[in-house]
Amino acid sequence: MRRLVIAVAAAVLAAALAAPVAAPATAAPRHTVTYDRYSMSVDGQRVFLWGGEFHYFRLPSQELWRDVLEKIRAAGFNGVSLYFSWAYHSPAPGRYDFSGVRDVDRLLRLTEELGMYVVVRPGPYINAETSGGGFPAWLKQVPGRARSSDPGYTAAYREWLGHINPIIARHQITRGGSVIAYNVENEYAANTDAQYMQDLQDTARAAGIDVPITHNQCCDASWTPTWASGLGAVEIPGVDDYPQSFECQTEGVWGPWGEGVTERLNDTAPVYAAEYQAGSIDLNRAGYDACREDLTGTSFMKYFYKNNLIQSGATMFGFYMAYGGTNWGWLGQPNDVYTSYDYGAAITESRQLTGKYDEFKRQGYFTQAVAPLRKTDAAPAPPSQSPALTTVARANPDTGTQFVLLRHTDRAATTEDWSFLDWSTPDGRYFVPVSLNGRDAKVLVAGYDMGGQRLVYSTSEIMTHARIGGRDVALLYGREGSEGWSVLRYDSEPTVQVLEGHVHPSYVNGDLRMHYEHHGLARVLITGGGRPPLLLLLGTDEEAANFWRAETPSGPVLVRGTSLVRSAHVSGSTVSLRADVAATEDIEVFAPAKMLVVGSTRIPVHTTPSGSLAGTVRGPSDVRLPALKGWQTRTESTVVNDAKWTVASHQTSQSPFQPVTQPVLFAGDYGYDYGHVWYQGHFTATGAETAVELNAITGKNGVYQVWLNGQYLGWARGGTQADADAPVNPRPGPGTFTLPRLAPGTPAVLSVLVGNMGHNDDWTADDNRFKQPRGLVGASLVGSTAPVTWRLRGNVPDPVRGPLNNGGLHGERAGWHLPNASTQGWSRPPSSLPAGVTWYRTEFALDLPKGQDVPVGLRFDGTGAYRVLIFVNGWQMGQFTADLGPQREFVLPRGILREHGKNSLALAVVALDGTSSLGPVSLVPLGNHRGGV
Repeated sequence: MRRLVIAVAAAVLAAALAAPVAAPATAAPRHTVTYDRYSMSVDGQRVFLWGGEFHYFRLPSQELWRDVLEKIRAAGFNGVSLYFSWAYHSPAPGRYDFSGVRDVDRLLRLTEELGMYVVVRPGPYINAETSGGGFPAWLKQVPGRARSSDPGYTAAYREWLGHINPIIARHQITRGGSVIAYNVENEYAANTDAQYMQDLQDTARAAGIDVPITHNQCCDASWTPTWASGLGAVEIPGVDDYPQSFECQTEGVWGPWGEGVTERLNDTAPVYAAEYQAGSIDLNRAGYDACREDLTGTSFMKYFYKNNLIQSGATMFGFYMAYGGTNWGWLGQPNDVYTSYDYGAAITESRQLTGKYDEFKRQGYFTQAVAPLRKTDAAPAPPSQSPALTTVARANPDTGTQFVLLRHTDRAATTEDWSFLDWSTPDGRYFVPVSLNGRDAKVLVAGYDMGGQRLVYSTSEIMTHARIGGRDVALLYGREGSEGWSVLRYDSEPTVQVLEGHVHPSYVNGDLRMHYEHHGLARVLITGGGRPPLLLLLGTDEEAANFWRAETPSGPVLVRGTSLVRSAHVSGSTVSLRADVAATEDIEVFAPAKMLVVGSTRIPVHTTPSGSLAGTVRGPSDVRLPALKGWQTRTESTVVNDAKWTVASHQTSQSPFQPVTQPVLFAGDYGYDYGHVWYQGHFTATGAETAVELNAITGKNGVYQVWLNGQYLGWARGGTQADADAPVNPRPGPGTFTLPRLAPGTPAVLSVLVGNMGHNDDWTADDNRFKQPRGLVGASLVGSTAPVTWRLRGNVPDPVRGPLNNGGLHGERAGWHLPNASTQGWSRPPSSLPAGVTWYRTEFALDLPKGQDVPVGLRFDGTGAYRVLIFVNGWQMGQFTADLGPQREFVLPRGILREHGKNSLALAVVALDGTSSLGPVSLVPLGNHRGGV
């Protein structure tokens, strides 16, 4: 063991010293990034950073990175937050891979192409519900406490940062890139090593990082008073807020973890909501639809996001998650997640858009269109005449523009209430009627120069506005059936044409007052009065969500209709759109153009009374997926020749956990870190053996199985992270297995298959948790003192798919999961699954319609005591846990899946008893759009 530790530490130190270091920038910076207490600025222009979290490592398909990032941008986000996973890139000390699905240089180039700001988060620790919190498993063999200034860990993390920082540095805004901020560590406030935090920042600066450095705080910290100037303090401290908790299975939850108002931690920096809840892990396996719709749905977003926006004055947001993705391979942490990391996000794991996406778009467009929001101070709020409703206000000190939050006094109220606001706007005092549904909130704007218009106030919310074709176009919205008032200021009475809907205008003392109810989409054309023409669109929430805004060099374009508008381009009299369409539908485009092209198809259009172009776009063709047939199976042997296996001979370990018996059997101590591990223990029977007592640690929901000379003895649940928390459980994952009677002198082999569900996080920077081992931790015969010689064999990292792709099943090591693997000698599927590992293989061909985006899933309909590892073209895309649920459909992303050609499908079925059967397995379409990337 000592030799292994010394070798690992030496390799870490040598690689750290040899790691690439960014050369100092010699060219003048292309842009400057500054900040004050209000916001960040680029070249002196204030930025409202509205970002969504995206994990590239949870989507192993480069072409789909573009798809997801374009969808995030189309929702009104101007930024994205990116974790970088150390474990994903490093299979061993000194070995790093930034190619293929790990090509983060390409990822950052893509964000530049899309014009999105990036907050990079390279850790070293990221958590993110990933195995080890993003730490590579080999780090468990490095001496010294992780997330501290200990020399062993310092050498290791400098090795990682020595590789990732130069990539980040060349993509900073200051060098013409997209990176606007650099986040060190992750939720480190529970810990105390300020020098470590300082060293991380110094390391970044030495590598050429010159954008502002941030950190996302969570919970309490003994050194938080030093945020402004102390050792380890960052320039822009942020806060993580999850007011809804993670109780997806409980209906009616409403802010059990507080009001969700982001705290200001530094008076010289903007308020930063570094991670604001936009979904949830599914702790209790209720299914992500419950997380999306019940826990963090549109009502939650309307209330908590707007409440935080106005109460905190934050101008930097990172919503966790915009898109969750997939815990493919052994990427996920064992305690909180399963294969799907959908997270109940606005964009589903299969890349479909939801009602939450619509709400993000309504709010996101607002934050980007209304520039005075980038600099505000708390201001007197117009009092509400009803005690049921209350107001909070902010105002821009330069323009006077007011932002008034209307919410219920009791944030948990579920009733609809009415009131009058006594509102002293910059343009005069008004008594304004308002109404509000329970669990809702509005941000009302007054005193705003809306393009060439003067908005006195409106009880509708602003979604967006733009100068298009020589006139202003503004889109305001409200709840279906709710009353609305919008007041505009003119020098003289303008001409008002109600083109559609029921709007009642009147002109009094320079104010054009419009009264209406929100039904469908009303259109009002206003000309004259000393201002440019205005097309005012007044819609319901649902109608507003049908609009898309795309920026072009010729100015903004608004589109009503389609499932998604990715981008637009205006050339001469033609506007061209890249758009996705789920069904044949009407499309309307507001652009300085006379002709319309969608994709590569010219759309016949006519000009509407609103001055827009209107036509019809065609939906996608139907899709049929092939049935899965021709299955071949093979069962893994439980006793094999183990002469070349690793002998378990260590007497000590770097783990703070003490082995129950000797020798040390921890899988990671012998280099086997991910997936399943096979053990074989050889002994000569004395005839007195009655049972074998085992202890194993697998992580939550993991199991291990036992055989004697090929005869199945049963299974038990392994130890979990809870066993590592104080007080430490000295005998986790116990199992006692009765042995059949053995004649004295009989050679015997105990075979044990241990499923490693992943490594614990290190949230508390406590080695008891992070360095808790995996695999067997104790083994002894009952009734006999016969010595047992243990050998073990586990995973070998896949050089293409990475270290997290596969484990140590016999079939994995033999390549049965890989494309073109031979099935010679395999047989037809059994009627029932024998206990142990049975492999299934088949092939299928796809020829999906070109020009369409059809996400494909694999569905399981069986039940029983078994788990299934899913390999598509050699990539392990998930684990179906028939005995646990809830996931039955598994996303097979394009790039892994060949949409035009042959695909191999291998299933490693681990059965816990001999009574189950696999059940039906089928391919299913998870969406269908004409368009895509």
